Amino acid sequence: MRRLFGTDGVRGLANGELLTPELAVAVSASAVRVLVAHAAAGDAHRPVALVGRDPRASGEMLEAAVLAGLTSAGADAVRLGVLPTPAVAHLVEALGADLGVMISASHNAMPDNGIKLFAAGGQKLPDSLESEIERGLDSTAPRPTGAGVGRVRELPDAVERYVAHLLAATPGSLSGIRVVVDCAHGAASEAAPVAYAKAGADVVALHASPDGLNINAGVGSTHMDPLQAAVVRERAHLGIAHDGDADRCLAVDADGRVVDGDQLMAVLALAMRDSGELVEDTLVATVMSNLGLHLAMRGAGITVRTTAVGDRYVLEDLREHGFSLGGEQSGHVVLPRYATTGDGLLTALRVMARMAQTGRSLAELAGVVTVLPQVLQNVRVADKEAVAASPAVAAAVAEAERELGDTGRVLLRPSGTEQLVRVMVEAPTQDSADTLATRIAAVVATA
Repeated sequence: MRRLFGTDGVRGLANGELLTPELAVAVSASAVRVLVAHAAAGDAHRPVALVGRDPRASGEMLEAAVLAGLTSAGADAVRLGVLPTPAVAHLVEALGADLGVMISASHNAMPDNGIKLFAAGGQKLPDSLESEIERGLDSTAPRPTGAGVGRVRELPDAVERYVAHLLAATPGSLSGIRVVVDCAHGAASEAAPVAYAKAGADVVALHASPDGLNINAGVGSTHMDPLQAAVVRERAHLGIAHDGDADRCLAVDADGRVVDGDQLMAVLALAMRDSGELVEDTLVATVMSNLGLHLAMRGAGITVRTTAVGDRYVLEDLREHGFSLGGEQSGHVVLPRYATTGDGLLTALRVMARMAQTGRSLAELAGVVTVLPQVLQNVRVADKEAVAASPAVAAAVAEAERELGDTGRVLLRPSGTEQLVRVMVEAPTQDSADTLATRIAAVVATA
């Protein structure tokens, strides 16, 4: 049986074959039973679960199903309404809840949706607990009746609580900063403009009018062109682009150039090193981060640790070793002192604070990283593990690495979800990267 949970919860076409209201009821009820079973011995309190969502239309249907599932298993449910994923994680921790549920498909198109779960403390669930929840979907355990059935209540100031948390984590006023924020008609449409303005910035809100159908529709962090044009048109100091649930962000400098997650991490790493917040002068990134980030950090005396692709692996390394900054090229950035998951609003606030403190432009701050041309080719194969391990492929990779020397790198890995082998090449020039990636991909295709 295919595993239900992916790298970030359950995701699929809402009301389609997989992500149905029936599944939402079953997942929510099973999550309550599993987490209660793992609670400390003698802890007999009624569980409390927080439920948030992004504004896509199917979220209303799935929210009703999730609330039904939670309360049918005996948990009290608190409806948070529309707000970012990191807000749900924060409020689970701040309010001492037992469980958090975020209904969102992040950057996916409107017809999709998803269910993300957070345990007590706002932590993402480990694979073992997700597997246990899956096994309990068809449970015939007795259900509570009468007063044992959970109740539903609202938290009308959920956004205000989250914004207050963000402001407390922002080191200084953003006075003098003019920012355009593209909210992707998503979960940050209210919170982001309010948070940035309350921090002192002059804010121009873009795509902040969700109607349930327009989320991510040619806007947000996966469609940067509208933001790039708006930053230049508004003569702003920078632009911030969020995805549908605002757990990540990308940026645009004053000239309309995109600043990616690697560059944002470099800006924050140097700021935190200077303030003494960067534990062991170490940054945690994935293997996909550009070689330019590694070279820039090495020159600044900062160690870069690498993990597998996926923000959950970054989070695991941060927690295990107590480091204070990590993230992905895609814009998922985690600051464990302030958040238990990637938080695009927190990232943006900290970057703008660095600009305000230093008086330097985003282009100047991000320019510490010279981004090497990077090419990624996905090759469909019959057996990804066998192909990735073949001697012919290894020889092709070794030859490319010899040609590049210290000026680039090659990363070849099987996809985690499909029968694909991913070939990534970084090189001093785009032509060189394209040529080497195409050469290796051809060997992969015939191996």
